[in-house]
Amino acid sequence: MHRLSLNLSLVFFLAAPAFSVAADDTKIDRPNSVIATARVGCSLHPKAEEPSDPSSTSAIPHAEKFVAREHFKEDISSGAAVRISWLGATFARRFTGKVEGDAGGTSFRTYVLNSSSSDQEILAELGRGHESSLVDVWCLLRQQPGGDSGALQTSSNPNIFFVRDLAGELGVVDAIWGGVGWEIGASPVGDKRRWPSGTRVFSR
Repeated sequence: MHRLSLNLSLVFFLAAPAFSVAADDTKIDRPNSVIATARVGCSLHPKAEEPSDPSSTSAIPHAEKFVAREHFKEDISSGAAVRISWLGATFARRFTGKVEGDAGGTSFRTYVLNSSSSDQEILAELGRGHESSLVDVWCLLRQQPGGDSGALQTSSNPNIFFVRDLAGELGVVDAIWGGVGWEIGASPVGDKRRWPSGTRVFSR
């Protein structure tokens, strides 16, 4: 099967605490290859020079575990750490029971699909280092809790991550801004679904 290609995802962002991006406003087309983009940095921890606000839900103290169900829950109120309007049944079943270790800072590469692609085709293009964690997903969501501009696109196109579930099986977690909140879904790798052109892919 002809391998579908990924194209460079280029995003400009304003500087913000715990978030950094360096990008180039050009596009390069190279069939059957993954173009390395600028790194997107994200951290849930306050900067060393900044005092930690104990009432803030944006930071996770070092050495604490990340309990997925305490963060990924439907809540579109003004006080929500991240406005989530919908959690898919597959995500709830396979991922909300996960407990992950403290992740500190995370660095991603981002890509955008220039044509419809399956999970296997995307993974073949990404190669090694394609996996993310739920902490990674939450970190980026926390930077854009109300659909603000940032690394995650807020159009109708999905943002996808390859994450291992409770059983250790690799799955695809997708996040789409639904207008009033984030919609978080999941599907098994190898599902018949094809991700549309414009889908943004995150990998380490």
